[in-house]
Amino acid sequence: MEQHYINQPPLQNSSLRRLVIGITGASGAILGIRMLEALRPTALETHLVLSDSARLTIVQETDWRLDNVLSLADVSYDFHDVGAAIASGSFSTQGMAIIPCSIKTLSAVANSYTDDLISRAADVTLKEGRPLVLVVRETPLHPGHLRLMGEAAAAGAVIFPPVPAFYLHPRSMDEIINNIVGRIMSRLGIDNDLFQVWNGQSTR
Repeated sequence: MEQHYINQPPLQNSSLRRLVIGITGASGAILGIRMLEALRPTALETHLVLSDSARLTIVQETDWRLDNVLSLADVSYDFHDVGAAIASGSFSTQGMAIIPCSIKTLSAVANSYTDDLISRAADVTLKEGRPLVLVVRETPLHPGHLRLMGEAAAAGAVIFPPVPAFYLHPRSMDEIINNIVGRIMSRLGIDNDLFQVWNGQSTR
């Protein structure tokens, strides 16, 4: 299937820094969108996959048009194209974030069930020893969810639920979203100023 080069084709350069971003149908699509926005001015080349359910969730939860979300990435792929470039370990990347990550996708990653491009790219990320951050969005959690998280973590994934940091006294939803996204980017080794670094609690 066709790969969509929104800005330009990816450069064939081994030193190029690439990041794969998957957005699934879990609630919280704005987290993935905000991460794409934050990465636009950086030197990272972003490779985006939207699941079928994510396309529905974006329309339901946000004011974003799908074509505008796709335009935030350097390259976007068809969710069902398991033969795309990011499905191969020979395609070098800095890692991958699935943001937000549905329980269905968590289950696929935990069980190495690579039936779509997001789960395939995630599996490749793990087998190549690259960082994989799963921003799992579900609550409350039953034992099956917790078991899947443990299995995915045992395979090398970072389980990163989008939990707000209330000690920062956020004054808006934007501040909460930015803080979460900034911490996720930091966990992937991407410097940013979206979140406030904790400098210790004053005893005065």
